[in-house]
Amino acid sequence: MGKKVKLIPSTINPLTQTPLDSITKRKTAAYARVSTDSDEQYTSYEAQVTYYSKFIQDNPKWEYVKVYADEGITGTNTKNRQSFKEMINDALEGKIDLIITKSISRFARNTLDTISYVRKLKAKGIEVYFEKENLWSLDDKTEFLLTIMASMAQEESRSISQNVTLGKRWGMQEGKVSFAYKNFLGYKKVDGKIVIDEDQAVIVRLIYRQFLIDGKTCSGIASFLKEHNIKTPSGKNCNWTKNTVDSILTNEKYKGDALLQKKYTADYLEHRVVKNEGQLPQYYVENNHPAIIDREDWEQVQTEMKRRAILGASYSSANVFASKIKCEDCGGFYGRKLWHSNEPYAKYVFQCNKKYRNKEDKCKTPTMSEDDIKRMFIKTYNEIMKNRSNLITDTKEVIALLRNTTEIDDSITSYRNEIEVVSNMITKMVNENAVLLQDQNEYLKRYGELERRYEKTKSLLDKFLEERKYKEGQAIRLESFLKNLENHEAIITAWSDEIWMFMIEEAVVHRDKSITFKFYNGIEKKMSHQS
Repeated sequence: MGKKVKLIPSTINPLTQTPLDSITKRKTAAYARVSTDSDEQYTSYEAQVTYYSKFIQDNPKWEYVKVYADEGITGTNTKNRQSFKEMINDALEGKIDLIITKSISRFARNTLDTISYVRKLKAKGIEVYFEKENLWSLDDKTEFLLTIMASMAQEESRSISQNVTLGKRWGMQEGKVSFAYKNFLGYKKVDGKIVIDEDQAVIVRLIYRQFLIDGKTCSGIASFLKEHNIKTPSGKNCNWTKNTVDSILTNEKYKGDALLQKKYTADYLEHRVVKNEGQLPQYYVENNHPAIIDREDWEQVQTEMKRRAILGASYSSANVFASKIKCEDCGGFYGRKLWHSNEPYAKYVFQCNKKYRNKEDKCKTPTMSEDDIKRMFIKTYNEIMKNRSNLITDTKEVIALLRNTTEIDDSITSYRNEIEVVSNMITKMVNENAVLLQDQNEYLKRYGELERRYEKTKSLLDKFLEERKYKEGQAIRLESFLKNLENHEAIITAWSDEIWMFMIEEAVVHRDKSITFKFYNGIEKKMSHQS
């Protein structure tokens, strides 16, 4: 008998793994996304959700699961798209048979992500329908077309990202400042203008006051705000951190200015944002909007931050005298101690923190009472202020000298030009060596000479840059001192935490109980304990 071949028809769809004659409805979901979180896009987001809900429910062959939607999320990667991730997981767990989305660019603009997820779903018999392109992912011809179209979508994303970036940079050059109002404490937008939100500005001023006047650390301020249930800039909770307080104290926007392009996007696909440390130009806009903090006070905060950074772990915010009163013998700080704590006449005194650390060579500076320190400062302040008008005039003259950096700026320009010339010479020489046959010993000799010339010029440039930075810092400190000099009384009869914190850099206690008070303008005056 001859060989016979009998066909047994397939009964299961190899892709969907469902019976061919099945009338079971396909469990269908949709994915919607809008690219920004702006108010203008909200209606688009709502419209997509409404459209797909109706679109699925109107098809008798589909069973409606849900519409997964990400609002205000970029499409170039899927790292932060929570609804997208939830949808993929639900599909892989068998809760979805078919996913409908508007287009490839809505699903993912990253080619690798698009192909990867489609293949992963396809392996489980789950189909994706791209409405705009009319592509069904289980179709054999789809993957090739999908690869091409996804690549086009990715290139479109790159182009859009580049155009957006260029647009922002042009805006920066024109001094256009944007605020992230939702996460920025103290300001709001009214009729297109940046205005102070007085309810929030109270908190900003409190933070600056606690840092400058009360001497609190950023961690201490954060703890205070937490304890008093004050909302963070995001308004979501009261979980203040040291870094949040630090960012408020160092943000130039609170003095009415704006530094643009502090950060930039290094990778448009991953949206990796990095700090701009000179890779791109920055733009500084002065007097852009109303200031919450006086310019001089803001600068004083920056000066105080630097002072505390130098002190490091030795800085204390326990009281207004902490980290200001120093021991003549060891240079360490005085701290507050409680004497006779278990007795009726217990009292607080100030003494050198290192007084008893070394028994053989302990500090011989005396213990001081708080009343004595305050009394001696008030007398010193009043004596200094007898010549207040001359002091103001002299301070203004010193500030003018410090602000005049013409010669330094000329030197900086000259050395920068020299560096550019040498850099071009080195580049040219290296390029020539790559294409022309040369004596390598002679080449290395010339290269070494140019390298030494570059390093010498760079060293001189750094020196002048540092000198200008120092003069600017001194000028800022004196301007803050001058403001307080002009704003406070010429004669005081009572103690003032504010005058002490703003006027005094340090106070050195001597063995005879006298104290030398050093003011921020450089004036030093020694006051006898008996005075």
